Amino acid sequence: MAKRGGGRRGRADQPDAMATLQAANEELRAKLTDIQIELQNEKTKVSRIERERTQELKAEHHRATVALTELRTKLHDDKVKEVAVTRETLLRQHEMELMRVIKIKDGEIQRLNGLVFTLRDDSTDKVRCVLLAEAREEARRGWEAERSRIQQEVLELRGSKKGLEETLGSSQQACLTRAAELRSAHHHHQEELTRTKRDCEREIRRLMDEIRLKDRAVSVLDKALGLQAGHAHRLQLQTQAAEQQIAVLRDAQRGAGPNQETRRFQLKIAELSAIVRKLEDRNALLSEERNELLKRLREAESQFLPLLDKNKRLSRKNEELALAVRRLDNKLRFVTQENLDMRQRHRGGGRRPSSLNDLEELNPEEKEVQFLHLQVQEQQHVIEDLSKVLLQYYCSTNIVLILLIRQRIIEDLSKVIETFYGYDEDVDSDGSSLSFHTDRTPDTDPDDDAEVRFRQLTQEYQALQRAYALLQETSGGSLDPETEMKTREQLLSEVSRYERRVQDLETSLRQQGLDLKWVEEKQALYQRNQELLEKLKQMESDETRLRIDIQDARDQNELLEFRILELEERERRSPGINFHPLHFPEGISPLQLYCEAEGVTEIVISELMKKLDILGDNAVSNLSNEEQVVVIHARNVLTLAEKWLESIEGTKSTLQQKMFDIESEKDLFSKQKGYLDEELDYRKQSMDQAHKRIMELEAMLFDVLQQEGATGFELLADEDREGLQRAMEQWKRALMVELRERDVLILRERMDMLHHAQQRNKELEEWIEAQKRQIKQCNIMTSATSRYSRRILVTCLMFVTGDNTNTCLFLSRSVFIFIFILFSGLHPLVLKRR
Repeated sequence: MAKRGGGRRGRADQPDAMATLQAANEELRAKLTDIQIELQNEKTKVSRIERERTQELKAEHHRATVALTELRTKLHDDKVKEVAVTRETLLRQHEMELMRVIKIKDGEIQRLNGLVFTLRDDSTDKVRCVLLAEAREEARRGWEAERSRIQQEVLELRGSKKGLEETLGSSQQACLTRAAELRSAHHHHQEELTRTKRDCEREIRRLMDEIRLKDRAVSVLDKALGLQAGHAHRLQLQTQAAEQQIAVLRDAQRGAGPNQETRRFQLKIAELSAIVRKLEDRNALLSEERNELLKRLREAESQFLPLLDKNKRLSRKNEELALAVRRLDNKLRFVTQENLDMRQRHRGGGRRPSSLNDLEELNPEEKEVQFLHLQVQEQQHVIEDLSKVLLQYYCSTNIVLILLIRQRIIEDLSKVIETFYGYDEDVDSDGSSLSFHTDRTPDTDPDDDAEVRFRQLTQEYQALQRAYALLQETSGGSLDPETEMKTREQLLSEVSRYERRVQDLETSLRQQGLDLKWVEEKQALYQRNQELLEKLKQMESDETRLRIDIQDARDQNELLEFRILELEERERRSPGINFHPLHFPEGISPLQLYCEAEGVTEIVISELMKKLDILGDNAVSNLSNEEQVVVIHARNVLTLAEKWLESIEGTKSTLQQKMFDIESEKDLFSKQKGYLDEELDYRKQSMDQAHKRIMELEAMLFDVLQQEGATGFELLADEDREGLQRAMEQWKRALMVELRERDVLILRERMDMLHHAQQRNKELEEWIEAQKRQIKQCNIMTSATSRYSRRILVTCLMFVTGDNTNTCLFLSRSVFIFIFILFSGLHPLVLKRR
């Protein structure tokens, strides 16, 4: 009999196992929603990090352009100042020389006037001799003085030249040594940076491996926790079913006396309560272990952040050193150019003018124009060098940006300033409204017409260069209108010449009486090719339209998925699904709290239990008034317990109705999502079919041209032939890829079926083991129930023989203990305290 009863109970536990599997499925679904939400958060983090890196790159580009403009303006100011100083010195020397010559000429004029006056007085011969002697002496003295002065100036110029060459050589040597030192330091820092990057990447990989292992451990623990929670929920459902059966048995006991099954169900409820308590302890331990793992994960992240900061500092220092090296290289280049200019100036310089006629022969405007031309060429070279340096800087910054994006995926995001037009992280960026404009026009003397003209010419030249570069970038080719007109006229002349040649050939063929059918076939083939090209263009436009529709459908699908995730999250957090145990303070039973909530304050459950124990121990023939009051109170407690159960059932039904409504709403959204998925799949398939049709048409065109032979290929250009050949090869590759994908899909489906079968086999084995354990527990509970049934039978015999007082007391005591065990089974913590 016990074995048959155990078998029936095993068959009855199969729906409980299905309920357990359903609960585990719900837990896994909740985990899936959490993982999807975390994935969405990670995607938003990655997008924000990319936006942050783009803003940083823009800021770096802006700072580099500002530094370049400042350096350019500074160099231009230095050049202009040096030119102004040299001009002032030359003008001053020229004025001094003019004043000296004017004084000499005035003295000579006065002396000649005096001589004229003396000539009038003295004789002509004597005066002539005196004048000749004085003129010779004066000329000799002037020539010697001029020769000595010129020799002295030549010596001074040679000495200054040697000094300048020595200083230039020393400055060049110092610049070279400094550049070598900076290059070595740059290489050293670059090696250190690469080494630190490798260390950081190695540390990141190690930390990520640890994080993955911990995440796997956490997922395993979460899965175990979900299984335990499902098992606890199943036990709670079993307890509720047992309570209903006990209520039915209690009603039957009131009508027809005690039943033997009551004690068995009480023992089963106590055993299930103990199992629930063990599972709750296990759940608490698992939650503590999970918290410990999360704490260790945060510690690992805190250890990882300083390495990223160190990497950022080293990269910034490396960029500063590279900028310093470039600045020194530019300075060295400018110094060498100035040295070359000075050498050319010294070589091209003639003799020093000694009179007004020589000064008039030298034209300073030509020298100034030549000097300005040299400066324009020098600035062009500087612009080319700076553009090359800027291109290298862009390449290096892009590489560094890629490495930093890989390293900073798990880094904390910086705050972003939200403005009316979006997010603005740096006020110095190109798109910011607070970015300033740098004035590149130097502050020079407006009175100097040549400098003003030179400045205007350089500005116009730079503006024209920028506009020309911009037009070349936008158009993608050269923009010389004369060359374009020439090429266009040449092409038109060639087309007209070829048309005339074709007409001449046709007329000659007609005159000779030859067949012109092959010409018509060529024209038909050409028209067919044109039609195929038009079809290709139309299909490409359809493909773009379908892509736009697919993108819209994807956006709608993402919105619906997000809505479904919200509904699933709300369903998971709904109080109607999760049954949480109530916690009561020490020394207070749930019946006491419920009685106080209903307004029955004169009943104390603990004192009532003591009095019932005393009444059960005392052998009194008749009940006193106090004993009768105790029995009445016990009846009131039983009625209140029944009301409590009814209220619990009502709340349960309302929560179930709410859950059904949420499930219906979820089904509606899932249907909408399925419809959108089907539409998206249909549009994807149509786009793929259109693309395949395009490739098939291109392949057909290639085959037709191959069948036509050389005559068909002559009508097409080289680029068209290569394009058709590439399309043919692409179509073949697409066919091969499609076949491979089908094979892989079939193999994957078979592997999934095998994996599901193995998993199902494992689950069935676990379920069989659990059923065996439950059968063993039910056998133990059956033996305990048989002992309790004997005790109830003895009580019934005592009631039949006539010992009504003790029997009534014993029955009231056993009923009250039964109710207390019932509610203690609903709340295992109370039973634990008991």
